[in-house]
Amino acid sequence: MPPTTPSPAAKKSKTTVNGNHQSGGNNGGGRGGGSGVGAAAMPKSAGQMRAMFEELGLPTDPNNLYGQTVSTMLHAAEVMDLPDYLRQILAQPKNEIMVHFPVRMDNGKTRLFKGYRVQHNNALGPYKGGLRFHHDVHLDDVKSLAFLMTMKCSLVGVPYGGGKGGIKVNPREHSKGEMERIVRRFTTAIAHNIGPDYDIPAPDVGSGSQHMAWIADTYSFLSEIGGNNPIAVITGKPVEYGGSLGREKATGQGVVDTLVEMLPELKLRPDRCTFSVLGFGNVGSWSGKIFQDKGAKMTAVADHTGFIANAKGIDAYDLSDYVAKTGGVKGYPKAGAITKDEFYQTKVDVFIPAALEQMIQEPEAEMLNCKVVAEGANAPTTPAGERILMERGIEVLPAILCNAGGVTVSYFEWVQNKTFQSWDLDYVDRELNKHMVKAAQKTRAARKQYSCDLRTAAYIAALQRLQQAYEVRGIFP
Repeated sequence: MPPTTPSPAAKKSKTTVNGNHQSGGNNGGGRGGGSGVGAAAMPKSAGQMRAMFEELGLPTDPNNLYGQTVSTMLHAAEVMDLPDYLRQILAQPKNEIMVHFPVRMDNGKTRLFKGYRVQHNNALGPYKGGLRFHHDVHLDDVKSLAFLMTMKCSLVGVPYGGGKGGIKVNPREHSKGEMERIVRRFTTAIAHNIGPDYDIPAPDVGSGSQHMAWIADTYSFLSEIGGNNPIAVITGKPVEYGGSLGREKATGQGVVDTLVEMLPELKLRPDRCTFSVLGFGNVGSWSGKIFQDKGAKMTAVADHTGFIANAKGIDAYDLSDYVAKTGGVKGYPKAGAITKDEFYQTKVDVFIPAALEQMIQEPEAEMLNCKVVAEGANAPTTPAGERILMERGIEVLPAILCNAGGVTVSYFEWVQNKTFQSWDLDYVDRELNKHMVKAAQKTRAARKQYSCDLRTAAYIAALQRLQQAYEVRGIFP
């Protein structure tokens, strides 16, 4: 059910769950990524799609993020003739966990916070996915991101299923002490639902290595003495406390690895590209720095504080230092302030959306002046927006391919923790590149086999691996 008029407000879940709640789904194998459906990816029958949504109890609002992501998977499943039972299993998460927990603030008052952990599928291995700390986190957001993690892990070839979580909180509004208490109390609330061999969280928007260290320490304190290394419960930790070299830059590295692999096929040279970046946090800044190191030139950047441009180029390293000090790109002295429309209309070869979901809707898609969109964020392009991009001949490199670098190096960190090893950076980078190149090759092969767009092809490649796993596993009993 491709949407026609996306709106950010439509992301909000209509599900209400009180207190600590966990519900089981129907995954027999006991869902950064992208959600858009291009013009070539329209379902053969809107009536059939609607019937399946009703059968599975999925949201029918065309603007709903979860409905959009599932629609993309269901279309790919239709193209490759995936068995119905697998479509049903993958269309809903196995577990949806919601917790409410009290935390004492610096002023002595107690405040109640809401947290989530959604476990979509673990047919290929333990649940894996980040923790988002954002004031606008909702259940359907987390469900969508968990679903996309299942697809991403399958495509990039790591032995994980999909999970995601978060806390409804604005980290900028709290002191370090308050955030530590919030994170540790959330860890305590979900401790029985995660584990080094069951569900391994990681950083996401609004969270970082320090938060992961607090989670690892809290979980280690709560876990029983003995057994395997308990800090393997989470990845994205500081290197000093079991983290992996290369993890901080991993998602941005994966974006650039994908671009280097895919651009020549699109008649573009990475060392001669111009590019712009939407969102200059971890993913956006590292994508900018690493792509710049390949010879590309960044000419426009936007984040939550403003829009800037410089046709002669913006040094990604210098801008990153500025943002670290000021909190945003606004006021950067080596580039001029521009409007939102001017930012999207800036002529570049590559546009990298690296912020939040559903930001490239129809107006933005109409304005974009680029040849390639490389999705560094999860689901940044709405289906309606992507149809416009495809009609305009703009290639979209889907997020489940582009931003899979983070989970891949998280896997490397997990392996190092489980085996008590420490890998050097060159080795991490080489192994990451192998995974990204192979995932790109599988996507290209699926596109050639099924004559479809890249997003559908990426989903097909991911579904093929999941299908193989279910064929040999079966469904118990």
